[in-house]
Formats: sequence, structure tokens, C-alpha cells
Amino acid sequence: MNSEEIMTEIGNLYSPLSTECQQDFIGRCKVSHFKKGEIVVREGQFSKQAYLILQGCVRAYYLKDGKDISDWFAFEHRFMASIVSFFTEEPSPHYVEFMEDSVVLEFSKDSLEELSRKHHDFEHFIRQVITETMLGLRERLYTIQFHKAEQRYEHLINTQPDITTRIPLMHIASYLGITLETLSRIRNPKNRI
Repeated sequence: MNSEEIMTEIGNLYSPLSTECQQDFIGRCKVSHFKKGEIVVREGQFSKQAYLILQGCVRAYYLKDGKDISDWFAFEHRFMASIVSFFTEEPSPHYVEFMEDSVVLEFSKDSLEELSRKHHDFEHFIRQVITETMLGLRERLYTIQFHKAEQRYEHLINTQPDITTRIPLMHIASYLGITLETLSRIRNPKNRI
């Protein structure tokens, strides 16, 4: 995917960017490659980097009492960052790990702020990204609070049909707030009691 195709895709998904803004954005980004299992942010680290996933997927997770709890997944054409650290400049409470060999567009918080000051369309674009993220978090919280395990799984499969081929089931279970055994029963109705 060349830079023009990337910018067209961004414009289609979020908000169109002027040619000048696109050029400035590409000029402040770099294409980075990460291997499956590579951790780019660890708990307690500061992170001023964000990633637009061009190919691959990534997850954010916490370690609670030694238990790995997945908090967020991002796939192609979506953004990922250690949100707390990126926006508040505090140490990250979670980890960010690539789940597949991935290609990303990487940019810094400083670049984001500079582009937002310089280009009104970029500021609008970032507002769209943040709004989408907040709505996704609200939806995730709602489903955890009000839906049964089966409904949570069905919703996840409806929104990300290939997730079970890309993310290990143990991470999907923790993301859904259920045990791996419960997820196995949901996925195979013959095993239900």
C-alpha cells in the first residue's frame, strides 16, 4: 500500500484530508514492521507513539495478579496506542503486543498536536478517531455489563468475523470477561450441559 492509498483509506474511514495535510501527515510518520509477539509498550513505560495498523493486528492487555487480561484489539485500518500514556503522559497501565507480523504507520503525539494546530481537517480527523474509540469502549462496557456470555461472543463475531483465526481463544475469553472453558462451551453447543 503506498502513501496515497493509505491516505485515501483514512479519508474513506474517518474524514477526508487535504492534499497538503496528507503530505504533512506522511512526512511525520514512518512505516514500521513488528513481529508477532513483539511488545511495544510495557506496564509502567511512557509511550508517545500511536499506530495505524496497515496489516496485522495488535492487542492491549493488563497483568492483574499474574493473570493476562485482554482489554482491546485493533485490526487493519484502526489505531492503537497506550491511550493513558499517550494522552496524559503518565506511565502506561497496560501492555501493547502485536498478535501477527504487522505493518503500521507510526507517529508521535508531538506530530499529532502539530498537525492538529496546522490543519483544521486533521483536527477533525483526530476527533473522529477519538469518537470512534470512545463509542467502541462504551459499547464494550455495555455488553460486559448487560449481555450474557453468549451474546458477548456473538457480538464480537458479528463485528470481527475472523477474530478466532487471528487471536488465541484465551485472549478472546479474557476480553469477553469469561473463562476459556465457558468460551469453549459457547463455541461448541454440543458440549453444553
